[in-house]
Amino acid sequence: MRIGIDLGGTSVKAALCADDGAILIKQSVPTKTGDPDGLRADMKQLALALCTSGGVQPDEVESIGIGVPGSYDKPSCTLRFGTNLGMNDVCFAETFQPEFGCTVQLDNDANCAALGEATAGAGKNVKNMLMVTLGTGVGGGIIIDGKLYTGCNSLAGELGHIVIRQGGEPCGCGRRGCLEAYSSAAALVKFAHRALDAGRESSLRKNGPDLNAKHICDAVDAGDALACELFETYCDDLACGLSSFINIFQPECIVLGGGLAGYGEKLLAPLRRRIEKETFRGDTNTELVLASLGNDAGLVGAAML
Repeated sequence: MRIGIDLGGTSVKAALCADDGAILIKQSVPTKTGDPDGLRADMKQLALALCTSGGVQPDEVESIGIGVPGSYDKPSCTLRFGTNLGMNDVCFAETFQPEFGCTVQLDNDANCAALGEATAGAGKNVKNMLMVTLGTGVGGGIIIDGKLYTGCNSLAGELGHIVIRQGGEPCGCGRRGCLEAYSSAAALVKFAHRALDAGRESSLRKNGPDLNAKHICDAVDAGDALACELFETYCDDLACGLSSFINIFQPECIVLGGGLAGYGEKLLAPLRRRIEKETFRGDTNTELVLASLGNDAGLVGAAML
């Protein structure tokens, strides 16, 4: 048995998982932001509650994994900078003692999502894959030979920060022209507001400041000219980044997750057409597929660390 914990700014989710990644029981509590001791106590109680509900003794749990936002130090199991959590330098190595004697692993939440999809989701039975999440930002994770690849300092996998336009749009990371600055949901909405502020006519105007990526996708379906133009440019930019990933890694598949992936085949089809023209092709070519585990991917991946 394994336990996976997904530490978010709103809630702490935990799951008891079988060795194949199947979730047996899930529970969650609100996150005590700015309270490291309270947070650690809640995480321990969640782990114990999962064992009680599952009829499992704590000493039967072989590993506990935690997916965290922000930067971290893997060897010491420490969250270095958790801006959205209101806390820094929080060590989780001894959080579950003395009841649990197993090791505790820590990794980035996007890496955990990739490992979850590789273990029990859309990338199951695939040895080499990437996951790209299209949400407020663009996250990612790299699976090579069935294992999570994080590089010499555990920071590999920041796929959203490949530069696709030198000197382009500013990115939250401090660089310019990153894929995230063009292919996140926030970027798509920003470009829509920019066009509306410039006087472009569109049904999107009715959404006002509440405009979001789903509104834009719905407007594409309705044939709105500005929405269609924005979406075409969005696909150009995203395909540029994905094509570079394919040319570098040649994975069996790229799993797309996050809010914009909810547009489904309407997103995948134009991306495939563009990627086919921009990638090195062989007898076996990279497939684009949709993530299948939803919000559970990070839980499964954390359990499998």
